[in-house]
Amino acid sequence: MFQIAPSILSANFAKLGEEITQVLDAGADIIHFDVMDNHYVPNLTIGPLVCEAIRPLTKAVIDVHLMVEPVDRIIPDFAKAGANIISFHPEASRHIDRTIGLIKEQGCKAGLVFNPATPLSYLDHVLDKLDLVLIMSVNPGFGGQSFIPEALNKLRLARERIDASGRNILLEIDGGVKVDNIAQIARAGADTFVAGSAIFGASKDSDPHRYDSVIAALRAELAKVAP
Repeated sequence: MFQIAPSILSANFAKLGEEITQVLDAGADIIHFDVMDNHYVPNLTIGPLVCEAIRPLTKAVIDVHLMVEPVDRIIPDFAKAGANIISFHPEASRHIDRTIGLIKEQGCKAGLVFNPATPLSYLDHVLDKLDLVLIMSVNPGFGGQSFIPEALNKLRLARERIDASGRNILLEIDGGVKVDNIAQIARAGADTFVAGSAIFGASKDSDPHRYDSVIAALRAELAKVAP
């Protein structure tokens, strides 16, 4: 099953609650949090208090992508704030297996994130403990970047590993996902699609149904791909 995960990085933070409600009403499946620390990546975004504030608004899965270093300190805070999935970059942890265990101990599902030049070999010894693999199709730190085509090859390789494991692991893609490339990305093996500017940047007016058309267009493209 394909899932669409709007990234609130591109949302209007003055109306964040409304934005989240509207994208979910328009057919989105997951709410994606891009958490940046101005250390691991050159930008500063949101913390656990924002997650805690929007948790009462929805029962949808909150998918927290931590672009922070060191990462272990902040994991319990996001778990307490209501995160369902917490993913991190292997470069941000001295002990990857321990960090995965910490996420699980907090009652969340665990994901590992791969930057464009990060090798998939990190999966060799931890894939059996993961619930999500996230392939970055842009360099992390900013929204609105263009999709890096090499990510398609990485997706195919990650899909092979996941299928061989026999486990139910989400394969997520983040960066430059749009209506005109989402089908190609799905064919490469992704099943969960983070889209920020493609969704939240579609319209800036006050129409509560303004996200319906872009999410419907994404779904229509995904329908062209055999499940």
